[in-house]
Amino acid sequence: MQKIFLYLFLATFLCLLAPISIAEQQNVQKYYVFGVHPYLTAKELLERFTLLVNYLSAELDKPVVLRVAKTYASHIELVGNNQVDIAYMGPAPYVKLVKNYGHKPLIAKIQVKGQSTFQGAIIVAKNSPIKTLADLRGKGFAFGSPNSTMSHFVPRFVLWKAGVTVPQLSHYKFIKNHDNVVLGVLLGEFEAGAVKKDVFNRYAKKGIKVLTWTPPITVHVFVATQRFPSQKLDKLRTLFLELNNHRKGKTILTSIKKSITGVTTVKDEDYDELRNILQTVE
Repeated sequence: MQKIFLYLFLATFLCLLAPISIAEQQNVQKYYVFGVHPYLTAKELLERFTLLVNYLSAELDKPVVLRVAKTYASHIELVGNNQVDIAYMGPAPYVKLVKNYGHKPLIAKIQVKGQSTFQGAIIVAKNSPIKTLADLRGKGFAFGSPNSTMSHFVPRFVLWKAGVTVPQLSHYKFIKNHDNVVLGVLLGEFEAGAVKKDVFNRYAKKGIKVLTWTPPITVHVFVATQRFPSQKLDKLRTLFLELNNHRKGKTILTSIKKSITGVTTVKDEDYDELRNILQTVE
């Protein structure tokens, strides 16, 4: 049975990367669409979310297929316009979603090493003479996506609190993802950059160091849209929460991210601190 769901998933994956056409909208009842933002390549995200998609397909009344948005902004738009049924969202995109499109049904949030918050780091090269955030005035800075929590909004807030504004940098650039930020710093294209903690940990021995850590922020969240049947929302929430005790739950979650240790309930107020940060930097 699992092979059947995987076949359906793979067969529809590539076509789901393109915008949903009118014909596809008409056929949408044949399956549920699970939307993900492009924080990694489509191939990597396919590999990471296959087990979760198969699990949901086996437990819901229709197969579930993955759709990777082309950009963070288009992911917010797809969720906001109910063009997917279920979605995995970063904290900042979720806050923007609610601001621009109103509330969506919350399903669950992840836990990373038992915690419901995560941190980022402002990094520099290991041999960099930069010692403080103030030293970044007149230097180049690498951000990830403009809509990224830990490679844009939160580190930009940290810079602002230290008295360093974007116009005071010699140059800055959004270079799509966290890995590119690390490479930009290592190659000397930027004196500093911003990444989430687990990305720093992967590259810590490659020639970078932490200039400062960001404050902790509430983690990624799973949401549904108004297109998902309202009478099935409680079942969907239960399916996610049951991953904590499911015999394959740990494998499913760590496939998405090795440091995910569970899922837990979520409230919109969990993201109020981040809302305040976004209001400051936007």
